[in-house]
Amino acid sequence: MIAAPEIPTDFNLLQESETHFSSDTDFEDIEGKNQKQGKGKTCKKGKKGPAEKGKSGNGGGKPPSGSNRMNGHHQQNGVENMMLFEVVKMGKSAMQSVVDDWIESYKHDRDIALLDLINFFIQCSGCKGVVTAEMFRHMQNSEIIRKMTEEFDEDSGDYPLTMAGPQWKKFKSSFCEFIGVLVRQCQYSIIYDEYMMDTVISLLTGLSDSQVRAFRHTSTLAAMKLMTALVNVALNLSINMDNTQRQYEAERNKMIGKRANERLELLLQKRKELQENQDEIENMMNAIFKGVFVHRYRDAIAEIRAICIEEIGIWMKMYSDAFLNDSYLKYVGWTMHDKQGEVRLKCLTALQGLYYNKELNSKLELFTSRFKDRIVSMTLDKEYDVAVQAIKLLTLVLQSSEEVLTAEDCENVYHLVYSAHRPVAVAAGEFLYKKLFSRRDPEEDGLMKRRGRQGPNANLVKTLVFFFLESELHEHAAYLVDSMWDCATELLKDWECMNSLLLEEPLSGEEALTDRQESALIEIMLCTIRQAAECHPPVGRGTGKRVLTA
Repeated sequence: MIAAPEIPTDFNLLQESETHFSSDTDFEDIEGKNQKQGKGKTCKKGKKGPAEKGKSGNGGGKPPSGSNRMNGHHQQNGVENMMLFEVVKMGKSAMQSVVDDWIESYKHDRDIALLDLINFFIQCSGCKGVVTAEMFRHMQNSEIIRKMTEEFDEDSGDYPLTMAGPQWKKFKSSFCEFIGVLVRQCQYSIIYDEYMMDTVISLLTGLSDSQVRAFRHTSTLAAMKLMTALVNVALNLSINMDNTQRQYEAERNKMIGKRANERLELLLQKRKELQENQDEIENMMNAIFKGVFVHRYRDAIAEIRAICIEEIGIWMKMYSDAFLNDSYLKYVGWTMHDKQGEVRLKCLTALQGLYYNKELNSKLELFTSRFKDRIVSMTLDKEYDVAVQAIKLLTLVLQSSEEVLTAEDCENVYHLVYSAHRPVAVAAGEFLYKKLFSRRDPEEDGLMKRRGRQGPNANLVKTLVFFFLESELHEHAAYLVDSMWDCATELLKDWECMNSLLLEEPLSGEEALTDRQESALIEIMLCTIRQAAECHPPVGRGTGKRVLTA
């Protein structure tokens, strides 16, 4: 297990998030016995949260007389129906139809539908055991999980998320899609009934704490995808709340004679409803975050840790007002020290999604100051893929604010244009280009149509020569050219400008190139011509996967 490192007191991120969420979403209110609870409040004051409650005791009735469960399958009037697991595994049905059928089943008898959903998660973990209606009625989740653990064949090692072959190729994406569609289709009523979501969250929280890797892996993925779907609901609720508030204020500000009191009452009622839904969704998300994420983001299994980091990156990007703060960013920062490259990679890609949006920069300032040095050091990561993404992240940081990176930080990236590994070199070349070559002096705008040494590229070519000479790797001009070829092709193929700098007299007030600088320019020019003609990297530059030596 990877312990979360201590964070300095000047980066005090341990406070809980105080954001509120909102929504409105689903088929229609459940009829019959499920309607008697009304919409319900998942965690009102004095009530336990979803992960604490377990099953809601006698919240559902017995299966109807015409329906029972044989060998884990529904049998209605002698006709056997496939279980959710089998339908999702086959991947031949439209997921919305699968979910809509389940919702109809839930409206008919929620216990039978939930039993199918529980067995879905159990079977997706590779367990051959089946939760019976009797077990569901009389056993707590912890007892059910213990019973399923006893029936689990761990010797096989494989389970659906790790199995190979065409049958399982799309299983993970179908599994994740099912969870997302389930929440989307239930978001208007069912998720607020204090039963379905409480049962599912409680089950997944229990499974995620199992010693059985298959249970832990599968339930963590399910819980994180469930959380992502809830974040989307919360975002929609927040938008609806804002719109309703604006409508209410606009109506209230009208002159008394023109004010529609009935509409004001309706808007007030809608706002109250949205706020209640928002509070419930927030409680669900808190239950998943505290019950699953905070334990599994440092799980012993790298793949489980990677799932957690990938999803928290999505939450912060999707609903930045609620999640893009230091209380959540700290988990990504800590995990950048993970011993496994795949997990470090997820941290970097999650951060890239945030830094790419310049509107979010102000919310990243404290994180950047705290973890910038770690990101810079990751440009030398032993895993090439990690090093490449670290450089790309620094390029985004550079674009968001040039003051953040020091000259030393930039120089640590510059020299990687000479790396033998092409993806690293190309990423460094783009960073170099953004820093030194992509900006033009406003005074040069009038030179855009000029050519040769009077054109806009003249100073940039000189800058390239100066950089090459200062790097003191004079035999590696081909490496430098190749590194910048993708992002600076127009500059590197401006041979007219290069010839002009070599053959024509300097302009008035312009400093002439020295012999050393001219020699360097000739070497660079020859390398650009060779690159254009041969269309392949120089000898010795490859695309191997591991062990960066810089």
